[in-house]
Amino acid sequence: MKTAVLYFSKTGYTQQMAEAVAQGMRSVPGVQAEIFSLEEADPAYLQESCAVVFGTPTYYASTCWQMKKWFDESHSIVLAGKVGAAFATADYAQGGADLALQTLLCHMLVKGMLVYSGGSALGQPYIHLGPVCTRDTREQSRPLYVTFGMRIAQKAMQLFGQENESKKIVENP
Repeated sequence: MKTAVLYFSKTGYTQQMAEAVAQGMRSVPGVQAEIFSLEEADPAYLQESCAVVFGTPTYYASTCWQMKKWFDESHSIVLAGKVGAAFATADYAQGGADLALQTLLCHMLVKGMLVYSGGSALGQPYIHLGPVCTRDTREQSRPLYVTFGMRIAQKAMQLFGQENESKKIVENP
């Protein structure tokens, strides 16, 4: 089953967390996870994926403009019915990463995605909207991102695994 992580990273921090998310996704048997920067996104692969996770740095208490632009211009990429999730990075804890996550989650809902994080239902670590790390907590936060990726892949497998192929949502012609 194909999954994808799509991110923007100016400094490399968000890319490092995207790699951790993909590592967690790949830990689930039967899951293939590819990582794409916004500039290298493969529309065909995204459309074939059962889950897409978006990663953004936090700028001015919101997502980066590059991610907003991608959503604004991605009309031809059908993500409806796919599991969607988000993560963020920030320079400091009070930088508004929660608002950046909310923005991404709203964009996913508009595209018809099935937004998922695991919330508190899966126990520790609790991941409500999506994981966030700061510049100073990057290394110690990495396991959280791996766990997040694993949970997203497990949910996608539960919904769209081979025995559930007939349950995939098909867009009207």
